Amino acid sequence: MDSDDITLKLRDVRAASGLSLSKVAEMTGVSKAMLGQIERGESSPTIATLWKIAKGFQLPLSALIDTMNGDPSVFQTVTFPGSIEVKIVFPFDPALGAETFHVNLTPNQSHESPAHATGVTEEVFVLNGTLEILRGDEWVSLQAGQGLRFAADLPHGYRAGPKGAAFLNMHHYAQHTEFVENGKAHS
Repeated sequence: MDSDDITLKLRDVRAASGLSLSKVAEMTGVSKAMLGQIERGESSPTIATLWKIAKGFQLPLSALIDTMNGDPSVFQTVTFPGSIEVKIVFPFDPALGAETFHVNLTPNQSHESPAHATGVTEEVFVLNGTLEILRGDEWVSLQAGQGLRFAADLPHGYRAGPKGAAFLNMHHYAQHTEFVENGKAHS
């Protein structure tokens, strides 16, 4: 993914909200300097930073990174340096209150995620390989063909087995009607 895609979306979201960089920094916990660098395309955000921004704006993640231009046959892949690669299978749908990602982890790769917005639930379905999900303080092991649903409004994580893992990751937003009412959702 080109960092300009994130830059334009962040700038658009901030402009639509009428907020200053200082106010957005306060809402998200991301420094004003970092937000400015992201908007100017001088820095690509980590996935953790992007989640902080989405949570601060009370938006689903794909509202900031969906660049499919309405073409449902194009799956946008987003690579976060030093972290994970996420393919947007279905961007946020306000009618369903959900978005779906395809995630590949290399052998033994792990990723820990901060808590998402209140009420967010994740469903993970393993396509191939083995995967462990950190839920609370417990790692739950899954094989290809198995899935797990868990509260994602708490810190959680993913850890691939020795041959790596590919999985579908569905996010369900309990507050999805709020996104629609506030005109914040993009379908």
